[in-house]
Amino acid sequence: MSIWPYLQKIDQTADASFLGWVIASFSLGQMVASPVFGLWSNYRPRKEPLIISLSISVAANCLYAYVHVPASHNKYYMLVARGLLGFGAGNVAVIRSYIAGATSLQERTSSMANTSACQALGFILGPVFQTCFALIGEKGVTWDTIKLQINMYTAPVLLGAFLGVLNIILILILLREHHVDDSGRQCKNVNFEEASTDEVQVLQGNIDQVAVVATNIVFFVILFIFALFETIVTPLTMDMYAWTREQAVLYDGIILAALGVEALIIFMGIKLLSKKIGERAILLGGFIVVWVGFFILLPWGNHFPKIQWEDLHNNSIPNTTFGEIIITLWKSPKEDHNEGPTGCPIGQAWCFYTPMIHLAQFLTSAVLIGIGYPSCNVMSYTLYSKILGPKPQGVYMGWLTASGSAARILGPVFISQVYTSWGPRWAFSLVCGIVMLTIILLGVVYRRLVAFSVRHGRIQE
Repeated sequence: MSIWPYLQKIDQTADASFLGWVIASFSLGQMVASPVFGLWSNYRPRKEPLIISLSISVAANCLYAYVHVPASHNKYYMLVARGLLGFGAGNVAVIRSYIAGATSLQERTSSMANTSACQALGFILGPVFQTCFALIGEKGVTWDTIKLQINMYTAPVLLGAFLGVLNIILILILLREHHVDDSGRQCKNVNFEEASTDEVQVLQGNIDQVAVVATNIVFFVILFIFALFETIVTPLTMDMYAWTREQAVLYDGIILAALGVEALIIFMGIKLLSKKIGERAILLGGFIVVWVGFFILLPWGNHFPKIQWEDLHNNSIPNTTFGEIIITLWKSPKEDHNEGPTGCPIGQAWCFYTPMIHLAQFLTSAVLIGIGYPSCNVMSYTLYSKILGPKPQGVYMGWLTASGSAARILGPVFISQVYTSWGPRWAFSLVCGIVMLTIILLGVVYRRLVAFSVRHGRIQE
């Protein structure tokens, strides 16, 4: 949350367009690195790509803490730091590949749900830590010997560097290579340093490439729609309910934190529900719930949002770009003394003829999306791992992670452009169309979304 004010502080030449690149660089780095680390993990012990990727993340966090030091071009150092941090985050492919290879079919869904729950917990705690670090202030403490500033901008990345080092130590001490087939029998694998005599060979057979491509598309869509929902929450609430920036950041932060808690509950419930109705039914049902959530967001009625008639200068959401919308969320505290006029900006022509989205509509939609997203998220890559079978999955998991990274880049750009130009009716109608097409795709490939061993008749579904 502190990227924009920190970028302004270290380099006055940085503008909204560059902020967009800084934010996108993380996902771009992850998109490039995921297949690379995945391929590496297929042929070498997984400790290697995990330790190297974490080392890159630690170095990137340290670089971010020092971007104020150079005399010029500081914004480019921040761009490199964020890109390297995303590159290090490509290890998600290795993690999912490890879990897929170390669990039987019966254990897979529960293990993937636990991992997703930990990830959701991180998303909840991250903003909490950032809020606590804000108490340090902009000046903070300076360690002159090594030119290190510890303030509200650098404390989060220093914590990230510490956690990276801690993870490297835990991997060296605790992580061991382990690979089983879909039945849970230990398999011989290139990632093993030693192989015992009772190991069985990995089952042979062709992977259903149609199911693989379909699951990648499904995973892209679910991350695409959640990324755009996160992006549009604050501009939407400021336009519809005339909230100030402070109110929007506070209330929307509470809403997103509540969605994180909701996701934790969903992840735990999925482990039980999947045993009764199966992963495919949960995935399809999750998309239907998401579609209903966005359908509810469509504007209806005769009530219209409050219009900003005044000249808003830089206190409004400007006319187009994703970077400028993000700036509205990240205005530095010193700019918040005068909140300026509130409501739907006069520059957005749709404000005059599009009915407002009532708060009850928005909250109901948020709850439904908060149910559908975690269900689809964990089920998509759980099914994906089962479709791939017991062979090393590093490369395939790398492509899945890359598709998710691409979704996190394109989703915010798509919604910011469509919402600003055409308004929520067009924006959410298009999202409903995308989700409906995905539901149809799932219906077409539904029977193909089965485990590798089930497809080849080695295990009964």
